[in-house]
Amino acid sequence: MISTEQIAKLRVVSYPDPILRKVCAPIETFGPQWQQIAERMLDLMHAHRGVGLAGPQVGLPWRIFVWNPTGQEEDDHVFINPELSRLSGQAVAEEGCLSIEGVNVNVQRAVTADVDAHLPDGSTVKLRGEGLVARIWQHETDHLNGRLILDYMSAADEIANRRAVKDLEAKYKAQHKGAARRAKKRAGR
Repeated sequence: MISTEQIAKLRVVSYPDPILRKVCAPIETFGPQWQQIAERMLDLMHAHRGVGLAGPQVGLPWRIFVWNPTGQEEDDHVFINPELSRLSGQAVAEEGCLSIEGVNVNVQRAVTADVDAHLPDGSTVKLRGEGLVARIWQHETDHLNGRLILDYMSAADEIANRRAVKDLEAKYKAQHKGAARRAKKRAGR
């Protein structure tokens, strides 16, 4: 698990960080630490004006996501080990992603979905979602399976988002090249 200090340091991870492509591990034990992690994730989601945020988007390799379709605090939710079923209907809508800033993709998703999930205390919930709620659940579950909105891009989406994707890749490379240089320099002392 991670410490309270590490939880406080969680940040939104940007594409192309490799953790965004990892299939997340199920959570085996429940307790108050998951609520602390969820609260930090909800704070980040609200600060970035998102409607959902998954574990890998904050650098955590576990099957957890937070979501809120309205932005109102009373609509904050946490799902652990979610399982979607009974997906029905189809609709295309534009989606963005907090980890892929500046990129919007038209994604076809089911209009309704059922979810079975755990809450941080280990209790379970079974819900049926429609419209935006079902879309959020599918988007965040994709994150838990290493799938991104980039995987849904049409040729037109690729052209429209080419510059933004290249900028994210260049920014990531520059940040990590500098970090590697600093680490090497520290090791040489």
